[in-house]
Order: sequence, then C-alpha cells, then structure tokens
Amino acid sequence: MVKLLAKIFVRDSGNISSPEVRAAYGTLCGTMGIFFNILLFGIKFFAGLISGAISVMADAFNNLTDAGSSVITLIGFRMSGQKPDKHHPFGHGRIEYISGLIVSFIIILVGFELGKTSVEKIISPVEVEFSVTAVIILVCSVIIKAYMAFYNFSIGKKISSSAMRATAQDSLSDCIATGSVLLCLVVSRFANVNIDAYCGLAVSAFIMFSGIRSAKETMDPLLGAPPSKEFIDEIAEIVYAHDGVEGIHDLIVHDYGPGRTMISLHAEVPADANLLETHDMIDNIEKDLREKLKCDAVIHMDPIATDDTHTLEVREKIVALVGCIDSRLTIHDFRMVKGPTHTNVLFDVVVPFEVKKSEEEIRENIETIVKTIDKNYYSVVNIDKYYV
Repeated sequence: MVKLLAKIFVRDSGNISSPEVRAAYGTLCGTMGIFFNILLFGIKFFAGLISGAISVMADAFNNLTDAGSSVITLIGFRMSGQKPDKHHPFGHGRIEYISGLIVSFIIILVGFELGKTSVEKIISPVEVEFSVTAVIILVCSVIIKAYMAFYNFSIGKKISSSAMRATAQDSLSDCIATGSVLLCLVVSRFANVNIDAYCGLAVSAFIMFSGIRSAKETMDPLLGAPPSKEFIDEIAEIVYAHDGVEGIHDLIVHDYGPGRTMISLHAEVPADANLLETHDMIDNIEKDLREKLKCDAVIHMDPIATDDTHTLEVREKIVALVGCIDSRLTIHDFRMVKGPTHTNVLFDVVVPFEVKKSEEEIRENIETIVKTIDKNYYSVVNIDKYYV
C-alpha cells in the first residue's frame, strides 16, 4: 500500500538524496501515521469504555499521543525540506531532529501521566469486564501497528532517517504494549485475577522507555555523533581511488541534517609531485565525493616525503614505539628537519577519547622513545582528537 502511495504522491521517488523527495516521504508517512493512530485511538477508547480497563484506556491515549507525534514529524519534515537561505546557509535539515526530540518529550510526559493513573487504580482497584469485542479490537490494533512499524522502518532505511526509524521502533513498542494489555484482559477473564492496573503501569513504563530511547537517538546527531563506519569506508574508498593519495587523516564529518553533510579531511601527497597536477587531483576527489555521497568536501593537501629512505625508516620505528605506549595511538604528518646540532622530528598523534592518559603524559612518553632512536632527535608533537 505504501509503495503504491509513494508512486502516486512522491515525485522522482528513487532520488532519495533530494531534500524535496525526503520531505515528500515524511509527509506521506506522517499523514498515514495520523490516520492510523486516530483510528486506533477511537476503537481502543471504545473498547476501554465497554471493558472498564485502565490498561486499554492507557493504550488508547498512547495512540492519541502517537497521532500528535505524527503531526509534529510531518511538520518537521516539511520545514527541514526548505532550501538554504542567507540566515541558514546550511539548510534546515536539523529541524527533523528537533521535531523528533519534541515528540520524544511528549511520549515521556504521557507515559508519566498514565503511570500516575495506574498507581491510583492500584490503590483503588476497579473491576474489569471481559469483552470479546475489546479483544478483537486489540488484536486488530496489534496487526495495524505491526504494519506501521514495517513501512516506517522500510522508508526510514530507504531515506536514512533516524526520525523515521524511531517512529518504526515506537510502533513496534506499541505492538508489545497492546499485546500485554490483551494478555491482561484474558488473564482477568480466565484466572479471575485483576492485573489491569499493573499492566497499565507496565505499559506506561514501556512508553517512557521508548520516549527516552527516541530522545537519545534524536539528540545524538544534534550534539555531534560520529559518522557510521560504513560512511567512513565509503569516503576512504573514493579518496584512495585516486593515484597519488598516500594517506588520509583529520577526517571530520559535519552533519547539518539528513542529506546535508560536509566533509573536511587532510590528504597526504608526495612532496615532490607537481603542484598543479596534485591540486587538480584534489579538485576531482572533492567532485567525486559531492556526486557519489551528495556532500560538500574540503580537502587539505599534506606533502610527505616518499623517496627519503632515512625518513621512512625513522617513521616506521616511531610508529612501532608509539604503539607500545598505547596500541590505539596513530601518527601522521611525519617529517624531519635537520639542523647543525639536532634534528626536529615533527608529527601529529591521534588520541582516541578512550585513551585516558593526559596529553602531557603522552608527549613525555613520546619524547623518551624518540631519544632511544637518537639522542639528537627532538620530538615536536601535536595532539589530535579522533572525530570518527
């Protein structure tokens, strides 16, 4: 059904890198989410009235919240699809993350309110009436929510949308929550045990957990989460496909919203290569990254000695010795400047966040190991952070 609607309402549906196409998919899924969730709220509310089950009513209002969430998601996708302007030169893509964050807070708030109501019902229990109609409604609800989870996950994967994947996860959580409510009614009927309020409390806890998890997923890109390993590998494959690139480092990926990514990196090139030819190669790499990954790139050239045997030998020794300090440390931009009394050995050290040693301690360790190679070697070390 969703594929059919996408063909009808989404122009150029295969061009998923286009912000306009992403917005169209978001509008389609948001509209369907509003329709299905309002439908589920209505039938569950009716089922709650005839059964008197607080857990069913809690599940109904959860769907009403989901409808509101779909409205916010729809608006967020529409706004994020706007073109860049002079006030927002990198576009409005992060609005998609902000809308997801708002939805997450709403989910947490509703879960809290439903939990409070369930606690009141535990203190003052209300008899639950078994209803075949309510059971049928809840079974249909599980099927509908499973379908919503399927199409939201499929489209979220297709357009690489964390907000859409979070919506899919929320629908899957609703399946489990509604299933627990259904179990509650059956147990109340055949075991003659009233666990309605406890199921309502469990559903509210599940709703709050889903909200907190969704909030984390939308906050990570806003705060600056690292890119995926797959994306880094794609960048490296494109860059190394050009003859003349000896290495890359200082790779930083700036995320301004889905489909709006900027890359900056340093490319090591032979110091004796023709400057104009190397510059042309860098231009071609930036062009390839823009065309293949749909992101702008800025590349800095780092000339390195590739034909100086002595420099290469010293570099290999220092790489091995730095690895003895901590195997997670790596070096780049290695060069040697010889003087009449001593030789400066200059390089950058990349220190992952997991390494607990201080920068000063790392510098002292490196100075010691460089002296073991030659007492006239002076280390000049710059500490880099690991951004990917």
